[in-house]
Amino acid sequence: MHGTIIEIINGMLAPGIMISACGLLLLGMNNKYSLVVNRIRTLNTEFRQLTPDELHRKESILLQLPLLIIRMRLIRNAVWFYTIGIAMFIFSVFSIGLYFLVGENSIITSLSISFFIVALLAVFSGILHAAKEVRLGFEILKIETKDIR
Repeated sequence: MHGTIIEIINGMLAPGIMISACGLLLLGMNNKYSLVVNRIRTLNTEFRQLTPDELHRKESILLQLPLLIIRMRLIRNAVWFYTIGIAMFIFSVFSIGLYFLVGENSIITSLSISFFIVALLAVFSGILHAAKEVRLGFEILKIETKDIR
């Protein structure tokens, strides 16, 4: 075994912390997912119960629903990228552990760095999707409240 236990733990610590951070991001996205699904269901129920003379509200709902579906796709994509990031961070931890077991090896070193970089890119992509989702959520809110002055 190459390296002390402290060196091994220190080497594996950064990806481990990133796994926890991604877990928190996933928790937030899953919460948003549930809220948007419930909003879609609520609007669908409301739409079915509206009378023909409530055309203005029907139009508002029909404007919002397609945007909420797009919002769901953005949330789904963010969740996928965060999940890929977590998987890559886990592979990074394993490859760092393998590095300490096997010793200096250019393939293992390259794998460790590659997994970590791919994980960071996946998390960044998830953050971009989450930012787009927040922007779209604000646009939907403007539709919902445009008659309130």
